[in-house]
Amino acid sequence: MKQWYEIKEQAAGEKRLWLLWHIYKIFGKRAINFIAFFVTFFTFIFAKDIRKYSKKYLTVISGLTGIKPSIFNQFRHFLSYSHVLTDKVEIFSNNFDKEKVLFASSGERELLYSDLDKKKGVFFICTHVGNTDVMRTFFINNVRNPELKVNVFFSRTQSQIFNGFIKKISTEIPLIPYLVEDIGVDTAIRLKDSLDEGNIAFIAGDRVAENSNGAVFEAELFNHKVKFPVGSFKLAQLMEVPIYFISALKTKNDTYTIHLEKHHFTDLSNLQESYVKFIERITLLSPLQFYHFYDLFFD
Repeated sequence: MKQWYEIKEQAAGEKRLWLLWHIYKIFGKRAINFIAFFVTFFTFIFAKDIRKYSKKYLTVISGLTGIKPSIFNQFRHFLSYSHVLTDKVEIFSNNFDKEKVLFASSGERELLYSDLDKKKGVFFICTHVGNTDVMRTFFINNVRNPELKVNVFFSRTQSQIFNGFIKKISTEIPLIPYLVEDIGVDTAIRLKDSLDEGNIAFIAGDRVAENSNGAVFEAELFNHKVKFPVGSFKLAQLMEVPIYFISALKTKNDTYTIHLEKHHFTDLSNLQESYVKFIERITLLSPLQFYHFYDLFFD
């Protein structure tokens, strides 16, 4: 059974993002979406393992969604991810239209605004369903605290891709980066200090770090066994600030809808169980935006 960090990135990477960026600057968004179709097509042909994992996922959810694990739907799954990558080019270059970032409900939006206005810190546990990177547009352009800093946890590979791409396009991003592989006491202290100043943090709750040393919990996702990291939830608890589960799903016309679920400092097992249920609920809203292209289900 391969973990996500053992799968070679065939649909993303610094070089691909950099190429898309140059095409985007010259020809615009339609051009990179056009090119993404053909890149996705050839990736789909040669990425045998990733096709297999996509098929397995679609098989798991087929009874709940009516989406069959056909070759056509596997390709749609790949293409959905490629379109997210083209959006990242706009997001990272600060060109994404803030009017295209909406909330699933006004109640969720006002609840988040209320917690942000208190300037006591907010901890977001995100998921690889949808494209949480679009939240950058929201926090840069919409939040009422211009001094807000965003603490973000990356894997070592993600950090290399992200930093390399950002360096090439020369854009400034108010982020405080951390590596999930290096989380320790010092990390927790730095993060706590930042949140106490009214800043926010993002960490994924559905990817096990390479050096996790078995610090995982088992859960049932769509009635199949999965393993998720314990560390993300323990860290969230230690911060003693409002915890939000978050996902941003792409809808039509390049619009994204933010889905939130707030949790207070609570029992660890309850927090983990609620998170798995959140993933199930969000996934069923847009099944092809489930971007776990590895062997997530191990039973």
